[in-house]
Amino acid sequence: MPRLLDLFCCSGGAGTGYHQAGFDTIIGVDNKRRPRNPHPVLVGDALTTLAHFIATGAIEQFDLIHASPPCQEGCALTVGTNAAMGWGGKHTQLIPALRQLLDATGKPYVIEQPNGRAPIRKDLKLCGEMFSLGVIRHRNFELGGWTTPQPPHLKHRGRVRGMRHGQWFEGPYVAAYGEGGGKATVAEMQQAMGIDWTDVREELTEAIPPAYTAHIGRAFLTR
Repeated sequence: MPRLLDLFCCSGGAGTGYHQAGFDTIIGVDNKRRPRNPHPVLVGDALTTLAHFIATGAIEQFDLIHASPPCQEGCALTVGTNAAMGWGGKHTQLIPALRQLLDATGKPYVIEQPNGRAPIRKDLKLCGEMFSLGVIRHRNFELGGWTTPQPPHLKHRGRVRGMRHGQWFEGPYVAAYGEGGGKATVAEMQQAMGIDWTDVREELTEAIPPAYTAHIGRAFLTR
C-alpha cells in the first residue's frame, strides 16, 4: 500500500488529503509535538530527519514525499504589506536545501507554498473554489519527478468576507488567517477547509485544505 512522508506536517491537513486519496500510511515530521494530527508524527527537524532517512536507507519505504516548509520568508504578506510597514523579522529560506535533499532521495515529491516569492516551480496551482470550499487559499506546488495537468482555475464567486481599508465586505469566502477585522472564527475555518480534528487557531491558519492533497494524491496514484 502506498506510503507518504509528510515533512513539516503541522496538524495534518496535507496528510489527511493523501489518506483520502488512498495512501495507506502517513508518517509526519514536525519540530513540535502535534497531538491533534491524526497520523503518527516524528518530532524533530525535517531536514535532519530526511537526511537521516537517506543515509540509513529508511527513505525507501516511502512512495511519495510531501513538504510544506515554513513560508514566511517568501509569502506574499511578508514581502508585501509586512515589509512595507516594517513588521516581521528575518526568516530562513529552507527550500534550496530541502530540494537538494529531496532530489537525493530519488523519490517523487511535492513542495507546497502560498503565493509569493518562494523559490519553487509553480507546476500546479490550487484554489478553494476548485473544490467548492469556503476559502480561496491559493497554494502552489512544485512536483519533483512526476507531473499532472493543471486543472482550470475557476472564477471566484465573490470577495473574502471582512474589513478592507476600513470598509466591510461580504463574500462567500472566509479569511482563514490572523485575527480581527472579520477574520474567520475557529468553527468557520474548520467548516470552510474541511478540517474537524483540530480546534487550534494557529494550526488551522497554517493548514492546507485536505481537498488539495486529495486531488494531488489521486493524480499521483493514477498516473
